Amino acid sequence: MVREFAAGAGLLGRGLGLVLRSPRLMVLGLIPALLSGILYAIALFLLIRNLPDLAATVTWFADDWAEWLRSTMRVLGGLTVLGSSVLLSILTFTAVTLLIGDPFYEKISELVEDRFGGVPDEVDVPLWESLRRSLVDSLKLIGISVLIGVPLFLLGLIPFVGQTVIPVLGGAVGGWLLALELTGVPFQRRGQRLRHRRVVLAQRKPLTLGFGVAVFLTFLIPLGAVFLMPAAIAGATLLARKSLGKPIEITNTAPL
Repeated sequence: MVREFAAGAGLLGRGLGLVLRSPRLMVLGLIPALLSGILYAIALFLLIRNLPDLAATVTWFADDWAEWLRSTMRVLGGLTVLGSSVLLSILTFTAVTLLIGDPFYEKISELVEDRFGGVPDEVDVPLWESLRRSLVDSLKLIGISVLIGVPLFLLGLIPFVGQTVIPVLGGAVGGWLLALELTGVPFQRRGQRLRHRRVVLAQRKPLTLGFGVAVFLTFLIPLGAVFLMPAAIAGATLLARKSLGKPIEITNTAPL
């Protein structure tokens, strides 16, 4: 399990290596990520600006408590709001960016697949149908993220547990959902939808979690989600191939 987890994390590194050796892939992946990044940067600025008021709102039950206890609870509330918002922003950022940049990421994934042997059984999906499927799958994953985020938010208000166990649990859940989101393109190329990739990735859970958690942690770095999105797509393509039992040894050495 540890080796599988490490191998999954290593797929992000391999994806990064592919992207760094091909400026074409980097440019293709950065365009939609930059657009999403601007929108989310504005949202994050507004969140931080209003964080004290939000912290007071979510800890309304402490209004009549002693001042030191009320202040402590509001600090915990503020940290919980910020942490939950970061978790949801990473997951929704990926979904929104994939939707905006669907044709770009289709091309990146296709070029990576070609380097490792291609997809002999590729299913030709028209652009609008691909966008519709991506939208439906993204909305499902965003809905799941919100459903999971609410109890994690409430548990985050518990002293100590909310600052230790919950962030780790959030990282694991976030990593799993990110892996599901990012592998959408290579699975669609094979005519498989969200329900299919859930089953396939669950069979290689340590591998999937290794990749997803690695992406989640790098996306926590400021601007990491923007600049590493192309590498995440390339790595997710390799994850899909490995999970489906396809080779991930280079067979085509032509420039990407």
